[in-house]
Amino acid sequence: MCRLRFHRLIRSWVLAGTGSLCLLAVAGSAAADPGPALIDQRFPRLLQRLTIQHPGDSGVYILDKGEEALLARAWMVTQAERSFDILTFIWSFDTIGLIATDAMLKAAERGVLVRVLVDDIHLDSEYFDLLLALDAHPLLEIRVFNPVVRVGVSKLRMVANLLTDFRRFNLRLHNKTIIADGMAGICGGRNVADEYFDYNQEYNFRDRDILVIGPMVEQMQANFDRFWTSELAQMIGELLPQRRAALTDDDIRKIYRDLDHCARRLIDSLPLVQRALAEGEERLHELLEELVWTSDLWFVSDSPEKNLEKSGLGGGGEMADALRQAIASARRKITIQSPYLILPEDGFGLFAKLEEGVAVQISTNSLASTDNVATFSGYMKMRQRLLAAGIEIREFKPNPAIESELIEQYHDPDRPHPIFVMHAKTLVIDGELLYVGTFNLDPRSANLSTEEGVFVRNRLLARQLEEQIELEMQEENSWDPRLTNPNPQTSWWRRLQAGFLRLLPIRPLL
Repeated sequence: MCRLRFHRLIRSWVLAGTGSLCLLAVAGSAAADPGPALIDQRFPRLLQRLTIQHPGDSGVYILDKGEEALLARAWMVTQAERSFDILTFIWSFDTIGLIATDAMLKAAERGVLVRVLVDDIHLDSEYFDLLLALDAHPLLEIRVFNPVVRVGVSKLRMVANLLTDFRRFNLRLHNKTIIADGMAGICGGRNVADEYFDYNQEYNFRDRDILVIGPMVEQMQANFDRFWTSELAQMIGELLPQRRAALTDDDIRKIYRDLDHCARRLIDSLPLVQRALAEGEERLHELLEELVWTSDLWFVSDSPEKNLEKSGLGGGGEMADALRQAIASARRKITIQSPYLILPEDGFGLFAKLEEGVAVQISTNSLASTDNVATFSGYMKMRQRLLAAGIEIREFKPNPAIESELIEQYHDPDRPHPIFVMHAKTLVIDGELLYVGTFNLDPRSANLSTEEGVFVRNRLLARQLEEQIELEMQEENSWDPRLTNPNPQTSWWRRLQAGFLRLLPIRPLL
């Protein structure tokens, strides 16, 4: 089954001409075999040299484009020498997911301790054997967060969990953190799946991460360890004991060979691999040179057991409190980018308490671009109220002009473009304080899911980020709902769904 899946993926890669995917695959193989590799194998020494040059500061780079976000991850997983840790909400076994899995296995095989904590709700049972085989490696451990839905849970047990502990059923790990050697970290909106790196043929996410190098990564590492040791993080082998026992050593070796075969077939099939590697090395040097160094930054995360002891669906959390504090500090202007926009009642109160003259502008999805019609229906209910409160809103178009700038690889002109979905979660206050993380402006992020993010107080980065968001709010990229009703710009079926869902009392779950 895995072999057939790999062969289908290889054919799709060849047709798509995915150069940066080649980079990740080749770099993963290069880490195990002699040959070209990204930047320098002496990863810790490179990072130490950078931090010595900027004592007490951390280097920051905003990863706006999917290609550079993938490149940064490839660099980290192939160059890590001691440890490689991941918290993620989604781990899909599509093109990106399988290549990333192979790269992590290669890292473990060269002596790196690899730890992955993934949320339970989206894991595909078809790949449980693959996960168990990876976990069988002595230096690769996989844990599942709050497994009450899929892993080791029968359908009957899942229904019972839903009915008997609705609160826990909805506690999900929405964090997305990657840490290499405790010295380089990425936090932001991207999960491990094609659509977060511009390789989905139906829709892709306009997303954003932040790369941090230096002392601040210690905060991210401490948070990872807090989640990793939580009672909610359970070892996959203990969740699937019978299935694990049925896997023989030969089965595990075969799964490893299939992964390796996937990467090698990719190398053999695409002659532009070496050029991609060379270009990748140059771009990584440029990225490192563009790091902005500062000591005024900090990391915030909800606890793993967020509101677990409470009844109902409210409760807030550390991340929501930090964002409220940031918004309350505004004196001139607030710029927000969020895929979902459902303000809680205290959110309206928070904006109402701002000093007179503070401008608020929000970039969010339209019905035509959103990946979540249910959540959009919650926004539809309050759109006029938001506009009446003086908040400037722009709704992202499904094929904005900015798409060609943000997605670097060429699209086949004879094939329809995928829908471009807003997925970035970003805040800029007064052109000097910025936030990049996982928090959506909706009740689920505020009360149910665990969220995280990085705050940076830096005028240069904040100005760059605000200018980018405002560019995406321009007419060629977004609709102004005060002038144009964007709802008719999509199918009747979507309009019907949204209209029906807005009648249901589901706001706390959105």
